[in-house]
Amino acid sequence: MIRRALGVLVIALALGGCERGMHDMYDQPKYKSLAPSPLFANGNSARTPPPGSVASAAGEAADSSGGRLGALATAASVGPALPLGGEGRSLAQGDMGARAEANPLPLTMALLQRGQQRYDIYCAVCHGAAGDGDGMIVRRGFPAPPTYHSERLRDAPDSHFFQVITHGYGVMYPYADRVSVHDRWAIVAYIRALQLSRHAPVHQLDTSDRAQLQNSAAGASR
Repeated sequence: MIRRALGVLVIALALGGCERGMHDMYDQPKYKSLAPSPLFANGNSARTPPPGSVASAAGEAADSSGGRLGALATAASVGPALPLGGEGRSLAQGDMGARAEANPLPLTMALLQRGQQRYDIYCAVCHGAAGDGDGMIVRRGFPAPPTYHSERLRDAPDSHFFQVITHGYGVMYPYADRVSVHDRWAIVAYIRALQLSRHAPVHQLDTSDRAQLQNSAAGASR
């Protein structure tokens, strides 16, 4: 019995000595931020960015969700950077109407399709495919966001949705580093389309939709 216990103890000690070899994921041969290095003449491991590098926290081209949409803006064309929020983000002056009350992009089918695609990726999990605030995350027990079809949000300016996407709101975290400025406005346009799908004024409907509505009303009154 004593021999068996000693054997188990020896094996346990031996296995403990092997633990060092299991550190590959968190004991990596890498430089930490601003650590010195003898490999470079100036002794710094942090290298100076090469010419043409794009900052990761500012500007249209730095956003990641939509790739580079159009020509890269230059400092001369967009003016000085203006701070937005307290987390170090900035949007250049004139950057697709980041400070506009209304959506500055032309309303086209391509914009709505892009907005739907981005909405389905980033928003539908919480807000639901139809904007009711009943996405899969909510069904799993997380706090529900407000429905887009409430009177308060139908009356809110486009800039409200843009700023919420950019800076977050409540338990929703910011998406500025995930969704480009162009795509944020595309999502706003799609949110408006979702709202109009239930609350469009009759005078904005085309002839076929009006006829269908009148037929439905006539059938309901019988």
